[in-house]
Parts: sequence; structure tokens; C-alpha cells
Amino acid sequence: MSEPSESIRLRIRREAGGLLTRLQDHPAGQWFQSNWQTSKRFRLVGYGLGGLVALYLLLWITVLRSLPSADRLLSYQPPLPTMVRGVNGEIVYSYARERRVQLRFVDFPKPLINAYLSAEDKTFWSHGGVDYTGLIGAVIDYVTKFGSGERAKGGSTITQQVAKNILIGDEYSITRKFKEMVLARRIEGVLTKQQILELYLNEIPLGRQSFGVQAASRAYFGKDVGDLQLHEAAFLAILPKAPERYGREKYQQLAIDRRNYVLDQMVDNGWVTAEQASQAKAQPLGLIARRAESYDPSVGYFVEDVRRELIEKYGEQAEDGPNSIYGGGLWVRTSLDPQLQKAAQDALRTGLLRYQGGRGWGGPIAKIKVDPDNWQTELIAAGKSVSYQNWRVGVVLSRSGNQATIGFTDGSKAPLIALPDSLRAGDVIAAAPNGNAWAVKNVPEVQGGFVAIDPNSGRVLAVQGGFDAGLGSFNRATQAQRQPGSTIKPFVYATGLDNGMTPASEVLDGQFCVYQGAQLGQKCFRNFDMRGAGRTHTMRWGLEQSRNLMTVRIANDAGMDNVARQIDRVGIGKYPPYLSFALGAGETTVLKMANAYAALANNGVQYTPTLIDFVQDRNGKVIWRSDNRRCEKCNMANWDGKPMPRLAKRGKQVMDPRTAFQVIHMLEGVVTRGTATVLRDLNLSLFGKTGTTTGPTNVWFAGGSQDIVGAVYLGYDQPRSLGGYAQGGSIAAPMFKQFIQESRNRWFDRPFVAPVNIHWVKIDRVSGSKVFAGSPTDDPKSGIIWEAFKADSEVARTTRQDDLAKQRDALIAAIRRGSQAQTSEAAAEDTADPQIAADSAVAIQ
Repeated sequence: MSEPSESIRLRIRREAGGLLTRLQDHPAGQWFQSNWQTSKRFRLVGYGLGGLVALYLLLWITVLRSLPSADRLLSYQPPLPTMVRGVNGEIVYSYARERRVQLRFVDFPKPLINAYLSAEDKTFWSHGGVDYTGLIGAVIDYVTKFGSGERAKGGSTITQQVAKNILIGDEYSITRKFKEMVLARRIEGVLTKQQILELYLNEIPLGRQSFGVQAASRAYFGKDVGDLQLHEAAFLAILPKAPERYGREKYQQLAIDRRNYVLDQMVDNGWVTAEQASQAKAQPLGLIARRAESYDPSVGYFVEDVRRELIEKYGEQAEDGPNSIYGGGLWVRTSLDPQLQKAAQDALRTGLLRYQGGRGWGGPIAKIKVDPDNWQTELIAAGKSVSYQNWRVGVVLSRSGNQATIGFTDGSKAPLIALPDSLRAGDVIAAAPNGNAWAVKNVPEVQGGFVAIDPNSGRVLAVQGGFDAGLGSFNRATQAQRQPGSTIKPFVYATGLDNGMTPASEVLDGQFCVYQGAQLGQKCFRNFDMRGAGRTHTMRWGLEQSRNLMTVRIANDAGMDNVARQIDRVGIGKYPPYLSFALGAGETTVLKMANAYAALANNGVQYTPTLIDFVQDRNGKVIWRSDNRRCEKCNMANWDGKPMPRLAKRGKQVMDPRTAFQVIHMLEGVVTRGTATVLRDLNLSLFGKTGTTTGPTNVWFAGGSQDIVGAVYLGYDQPRSLGGYAQGGSIAAPMFKQFIQESRNRWFDRPFVAPVNIHWVKIDRVSGSKVFAGSPTDDPKSGIIWEAFKADSEVARTTRQDDLAKQRDALIAAIRRGSQAQTSEAAAEDTADPQIAADSAVAIQ
């Protein structure tokens, strides 16, 4: 192999040498060689051209080769915030770390455009991307400031700034400036002047987390660009030079001087008159205080759960995909009902404060290090806020005896009064104004959760996961696992109804013990009130009065395996078949419990609970929806004469509809005469069940109407006793009542409609037996009520004549028994055999 390789190398040398010889022999080659040897000037020109070629190659390798394509701007999509809409279509929140609003060129007012051109690039309409006069000035400024640490003036045109802001970044170097120039020339060949200016005015960073003039206009003046006055437009035009400086109060005079300079430039360019500029100069800056976007704070827990769901679907940052939550510009339609959300927040807060009232200070919200120079930054970093009444979150800066000072996130300080004994410097607390000072407020240590849901669709209408979302994002309505207590009992009773029992079936309310093995021994259940009289009562009475002993008997008779399967089917949780779980010993969330009760209200049909209805991308295309059913032929241009198209049912039948209705009917009794009578005076068709867990550590209420179902609980995050008096009927049910009262226009007194194969029978409320005389009344304690029976479980009706015949037959039978007894006694007297007498006596009994 070595000989052929050597032959090839020799041939290449020979041919190359021949080519060089031919070039030297060519007249042009001879001319070049002659001039190179005889002319110094020729050699200098040659060296110069070679240097330029080498320089170009160096620039191409180090700069030009890596430059992005200007064509990217044709399809450029800036990072945009995700906007969240409520059930009525109104914007309720946005997920944004930057303020951005995109406008078209025609939407920018002409005075604003002229102000920016006067401040940044007055030759914009005529240059080809680079203003060489301004560039020379920038180079001279750079040379004079070299080594001083000062940053030279930019000298960049608007086109160059577009290249910097969008394509290459803000690195301070000569290399970046060269890249700007090259890209600016390319951009001018790709985009029109209007397109370039539109990109610039939408993307320029202007301070206060604002990108673009529309976002800045709202941030500094609280208005849209179309409403800006001349002096305000001139102020926005000075911001690209130093946005974080000119927007601060201590640099107000510098901002005014720079603004007036821009106004003078507008006069020189002929874009405003001297009189207009003079009037604008007389105006103050008129900046509003720096503030966050103003959204109803009651939506905090709801939109945080939506945010988690969107991040799981699409990612968080722009690099995660085109539909990321903080860059994709999504439009999200949710099921959030603002009225119900506000009512849920108020109801839960009132309940928490009512319970907390009279108790000592629960301690600080958080603790931070108090540094005289850095406490404000530390407080901001703590990320705590509260939106209740006029409360504010601050940090105790110092305390000496009965005197203390509080500091707030805006840097202000104030005296602090009403000091708890354990209050210390560094405590982050809530406080409210009190005269010239601020008073310490007690944020409830006890917490809770509230959910409202539409039982006909599974759409979640309201979510409140604690006292205030600004104090922490943990959502106790959807994330906290709590024992449901007696709120689980309706599903135990439903299992009994599915296994041959009726609401009128009698169950013993007496001691019930179970042997649990050699290690655990015997377990004896008890009622909440520690009583069990040993009497029998109807199932209805047992559910209305929340009797534990009756519940475990029903679970035992129906089969705890069946009970556990029923609880699982409605989505409460997967529990082992132990009787204690029939009394709510397992764990679940408020959302799951609310959705289980929604299945009861909807005749056993249950939907997957959803917070998001659908998601659109920045262009309006729907990219996800919760209801993904297809409607075939719904968009036909003309009717084909066939039956109208119908959507398939979406819900899942998790209970026998008759059983669900029977349970609902019994739960209405809980409201009218049971443990939730606090709701009775609302005069609505309501159902519900209270719950109180062992301790008691949790108090619950779950229920509602045909249209709105909810669940609420109250308890400590680290479960501990709420006090022996705490019960669901006295603490949780009143919260649900307030929720209804604050949204009363959304509740309608419509009776629940029975499904097919339900028969109504008049019964005695206490004994459960049928009655024929009298009628039910509106009195909650009426002795006669209408009860719902499944058609196959109802005892056949009888007439008055049938009853008289039964009474006659019973009387005749009694007479016959009496006659037989007399005959037997006579026979016993006549016989001497004692065995015959004994047999006769047994027969008579």
C-alpha cells in the first residue's frame, strides 16, 4: 500500500509545480512578478489587500459566521404572559414575570412615535440601518472614556437596537457593536420601516418590568398609549437610556431635564410647535406609584392550581416549548365564578376568625433576619402578603418593652402597638392602621378549605385553600389530606340501600363490638354523644342524627367490602374494608368530597372535576379542552332532514340513580331536623351532611343544591384537638350558610326530581311504618312524611277493606286460641299422665 501512496504524492507535486510554472510563464504572471519585484507601492497594495482578506476571514470566523439570520424576525414571536379568564370571559389573572402588551404599528399614536425618533434616531426614516455620523460620535466617546469604567453612549439606530434586543443581547463590547451594524443592514433588507418600528416599540425594555411602550404606559401612568399626553409620551421616550434611573423619585429632576430635551428635539424636527412643547414642559412628571397588576386577590388559590396544571402540560419557561406559561401568550378559559369565589373566601375567613377569636396570638407568619441595610430586601424576598381588609404584612424591626417599630415592603416604618408578649424583632406579622400607629393582628393559626362545584358538569366554581393565598401557596382544598368524619356516612347508607335496606328500615342504635384478633383485641364503637340507648330507629333517623353505632351496623350488614368499593367509585379514596373507615377514619381532600356529593345531587352521575375549560394559543387556536367530545354533523351548512345531532354523555354512572335520590332525600332531612338545621331558615331545597372527626381535629360540612355543591372543613395544619365543643353543625355548616347568603341570587328553590322507579309512600317518621290517615305537613317535626322507596322494595299498598278483613281475621284467631286453651286445661285435669300434660302445654305456647 505504501508504493501507490508515494506515487500519488509525487504526481500531486509534479502537477502543482507545473501549474506554478505555467502561471509564471503567463504574461499576467510575468507582469505581477515584475511589478512585485520592482514596485514598492505595488507590494504595499498587495499587502493591504491580503490583510483585508485575512481580516475578513477572521471576522467571518469569529463574528459573521455565528450571526443569527435576520429572517428570524419575520416569524418572531415575543414572550408573552398567559392570560386567565373566568367563567364570564373576563380576565381575572395573568401569569407574567414581565409586563408585555403587543400592539400593531397603527395602534401607536404619532406623537409617541415622534418622541422616540427625536430621542433615539431622528434619521430613522432615511438611513439604511446604520447612522454613520452618530457612529463616529459613539467611537470618539468610547475612546475618550476607555479605561474610566464609564459606559460610552450607544450611537445605535433603532434598527440596531432591534438587533440587540431580539437577536444578539446587550453585551458591552466592540464586537457586539459590529454585529449590530451588520444585522441592522440585513434587517433593513428584510423588514419595512414600519415593521422595524413596531418591533422596537413592543420590545424595548423600559423599567418597572415593562417591555414595550404599552406596558410602560400602564406601569408609569396607569393608562393606554392612546390616552397619553405629550409630556407623558416624551417621558417614555427618555427611558431607553436609563429606565431604572428616570423612573425613581430621587432622580425626578434628571428625568424632567431629559424629557424637556426630547421636547426641544421634537420642535427642532418640526413635529410639535414651540408653544406645545412649552405647555408640556410646564407639566409635572405625573408618575404613579410602582404597583403590581391589580387582580381580585380572592382568586389566588384557584389560579395557583391552574398554574400548576398548565406547567405540567406545557412547561414554565420559553425554552420549555412554544406554549409555556410565562412565554407562550396563552389564553386560558377557566370555570372560576368570581362571585362564588369571593363568597367562598369570605365564608371561610369568617369561620376561621370566629373560631380563632378569644385565643392568644398564634405567632408570626414567618421570621427573617433584621439587617439595618437589608431588611426591606429580606421582607420582599419572604413573599408574604395579605389582602384582608386594611391589613398589611410587615417585619418587626425593633422592640423595647411596650414599644416597637414595624417596617413594610415599600421601605416605610411606623410605631407598632398591641404587642403580644412573645413578639420579637424579625417576626413577620400582619398589622392594621390604628391612629398614627399600626396594631398587631392575629392571623388565624387554624386553617381550612372550601370548594364549590357544578354537579352537572364537574366544573369547579370556587376554590379557597386557606385564610389568604398571599401567606402561602399550599392549597388545603385540593392538597391537604384530611379525615372526612361523618361526611362519609351517606355512602355507607347508600351501600345499605343497594343491599336490600330502605330509608324506613329499622336498625339498632346499641353497642357494637368487633373482635380484631389476639393483638388488637375487641373494638367497641360508640356514638359521638357517648350514648346508645339500645333502641331501634329508622335509617333516615340514623343519618339525620349521625349515629355512629347505626352506621357501623349498616356497614357490617351490607358488607364492608361493598362499602369500600362504593367509596372508591365516587372518588373519595381507596380504603381497606375495616369498619372504622365507615366512620371517616380514612383521608381525602375537600375537592374529592365535594365531587362525591355532586354525584349524589346528579342522580349518581359523576364528572371528573376540572378547573380549566379550554386553552388557546397566542393566535386563538384551541390546543386543549376539558370536554373533548366531537359533535358529528353539527356544522352542516344545511339540515339533512335527519334527527338533530346529539353529544354523547360525558359523565360516569357511579351510583344507582334511585339510591342516590334516596340518600339525597334523607340528607334533606339533615338540614330540616338533623345536625345541619342552621341552614333551615334559608328556605331552599338543600341537602347536606356535617362531619366531626375524633379529637375533634376536623369539622366538616358537605352538600348544596341541584346546581351548586360544596364542601368545607376547618382544622389545624398539624392536626390537634379543636376543643370538645367543636362540631361540624356549629362551625362548618354556618360557613356554608354564609357562602349561600353572599351568593343568594345564584340559589333557586327547586325540589330534587326523582328518577324513574321511585315510589312515594306516607310513613310514620319515627317507626317507619306506613300510615293511611293524615298527611305530611311543612312542620320539620311532622309525624308523617313522604318517603322514597325503590319500586322493588316497597310493600304492596292495602285498602281500608283489606285492613278491616285483617282485623276481623285476627279477632277470630284470638277467639279460637282462647277456646283451644280452655279445652286443653280440661283435658289436663282428666289425665293422670304428666307427660301428656307437658306436651299439651308446649303445643298451646
